[in-house]
Amino acid sequence: MQSYERSQVDALVERLNEPVSRIIAIFGPRQCGKTTIVHQALAKVPYPFRYEAVDQPPAREPAGPVRPAVAEVRSAASPRGTEWLVGVWQQCAEEAARFGSKFVLVLDEIQKIPQWSETVKGLWDADRVSGCPLHVVVLGSAPMRIEADLTESLAGRFERIRATHWSFDEMRGAFGFDCDEFVFYGGYPGAAGMRSNFERWRAYVTDALIEPHLERDILGMARVDKPALLRQLLELGCMYSGQELSYKKMRGRLEDAGHESTLARYLRFLSAAGLLTGLFKHSGTPLQQRSSSPKLNVLNTALMSAVVGLDFDDSREDRHHWGRIVESAVGAHLVNTASSATNVRYWRDGGQEVDFVLQRGPRLVGIEVKAGRSRPRHSSMMEFERRFSASDSIVVGDTGVPLHEFLSEPADHWLRSP
Repeated sequence: MQSYERSQVDALVERLNEPVSRIIAIFGPRQCGKTTIVHQALAKVPYPFRYEAVDQPPAREPAGPVRPAVAEVRSAASPRGTEWLVGVWQQCAEEAARFGSKFVLVLDEIQKIPQWSETVKGLWDADRVSGCPLHVVVLGSAPMRIEADLTESLAGRFERIRATHWSFDEMRGAFGFDCDEFVFYGGYPGAAGMRSNFERWRAYVTDALIEPHLERDILGMARVDKPALLRQLLELGCMYSGQELSYKKMRGRLEDAGHESTLARYLRFLSAAGLLTGLFKHSGTPLQQRSSSPKLNVLNTALMSAVVGLDFDDSREDRHHWGRIVESAVGAHLVNTASSATNVRYWRDGGQEVDFVLQRGPRLVGIEVKAGRSRPRHSSMMEFERRFSASDSIVVGDTGVPLHEFLSEPADHWLRSP
C-alpha cells in the first residue's frame, strides 16, 4: 500500500505548489489512506513541513539536526487543545518566516480538538493579513463533523480533497484483486492481505473497522441516545443492502426503535461515516423523494460480507445472495465516485423498478444490474424512460456493460453525452 499512490496524492501536490490561498481539507472514512496520501504528497514537494497526529501521544523530539523538508516533529505539549493548536501554528508560522518560503502544517484527526474551527479561523485570517506562506492541511475520519465545522466557521477559506473507499481499479492495482474479490471483500486496503483466511479477515473488519467507525466517528462526535439501536441499524442495513425498506419495517425488525425520525437521523450518521446509506426514490418532486422509503446500500461491501458471514465460495454459490452483493457493489461505487453535482437514487412504482438512477442537471440515466437475477426487467426500464424522458439506460452485466468495466469508471462517466 505504501508504494501505491491514489489520485488524491497528485491533487494535494498540485495545491501545495500553488500560492497559499485556502486551507486544504482531506476527509473521508476511516482506513481509506488519508494519512498515507499526505505523506506521499509531502515526499514530492520541496517544502519543510510539520505533521501532527492530534489523537496520538506526543513523541520525543528527534536527536540532532533534521532536514527541514522531511522533518516530522511533534510538540511535547499536552493535552492537545486550543492552546496547543495555537502554539503549534505560531511555531510553524515562525519557521515559514525563517525559511522565507512555504511551510506546510498537517493536522491529522483535527476534530479531536474542541472548537478547532473557530481557532483555525482566527489564526488563518491573521496569516492572510501578514502574508504568512503557511500551507495548512487538515485531515479527519469524522466527515460529518468536519464538514459541518468547515461550513459553519471556515466558509470560503477551505478546499476539499475527498478521500473515499478504495475503488476496484485501486484494489486491483495495489493488491491484485479480481472483480469477484472486490465485490466480496470490498475496498479496505488494510484487510486485503487477510482475504485468504475468511475468519481472520472478518474479525479484522468487525473489530478494527466497524467498531472504531461507530465508537470514534459517530458516538464520539454526535449525540446518539441509543447506541445499541445505531449498531442494530447498521447490521440490518448490511443484511438488507440492495433492498428498499420502509422505516415502518425497520422498526418492526429493531428493538427499542423509537420514532422513525430517529432511524432517519441515525441512517444519516452512518452515511456520513462511510458505512451505510439510504438512497431516495426518484420521483417528480423533491418532497416525494425525501418522504420515500430508503433503499439501503452499504458503502463498502466488506461490511455486508462480514456481517452476513458467508465466506467467498458460499456467497458465489448462492445466486440470490451474490446478486445482492453485486448490486450493492454497484451502488457503493456510484455513491463513492459521484461528484457533488450528481444525485444517486433508485426508482420503483408497483412492480416496476430500476436499480439506480443518476441525475445531474437535465441528464437522467437509469442503471439496471442483472447479476443473480432470474429474469430481466426490460419493461421497467422502458417505463422509466417513457415517464421521465431519460437520457440513457445502462445494463450492467450479461449482454450489457461488463461489471469490471462499469466499476472502472466513475459515476459521472455514464452521464456524459453520447
